[in-house]
Amino acid sequence: MKLSTLFLISFSVFSMGVNAHGPTPKKADKSIIINAPIDKVWAVLKHFDNISDWHPDVLSSTGDGKNESGSERSMTLESGVLEEGLDYFSDADHEYNYRLKTENTDVFPVSSYTTAIQLIAEADKTKVKWKSRFYRGDTGNSPSKRLNDKSAAEAMDSFILNGLQGLKETLEK
Repeated sequence: MKLSTLFLISFSVFSMGVNAHGPTPKKADKSIIINAPIDKVWAVLKHFDNISDWHPDVLSSTGDGKNESGSERSMTLESGVLEEGLDYFSDADHEYNYRLKTENTDVFPVSSYTTAIQLIAEADKTKVKWKSRFYRGDTGNSPSKRLNDKSAAEAMDSFILNGLQGLKETLEK
């Protein structure tokens, strides 16, 4: 076999893996300072079921009211319902982590996400950190514009930023 033929075959085989690559995870990491002590902010934020009390994008929310690992909530947005599960909850750390339980790309253009919200005391103010790791809605190699990386990142950033601002406005009234 000629060296050039061997090279061509090797190149063809190895380059096929490039097209088989799926999506990479995306991240959102946002924060805001709220002019209220940490205990006041936590008193509002810690109720996992009650996100509709302060998040302007959430029309209603329901859940089991437990605020513990394994708890669940349903959030109704303008476009439909998302189901989420609480994975970690700590009163002492003023933090909880949750995830999307059931994919619903008609409502939100991501296929999965995990999210952490944490409060940090800063004198008489509170820093709220909201981080998420997520995948676009279409995990295939050629997603539509509505379900691509850009749409997923824009939707997640918007949801988090609107939530942070809504929490701030609720607590600084």
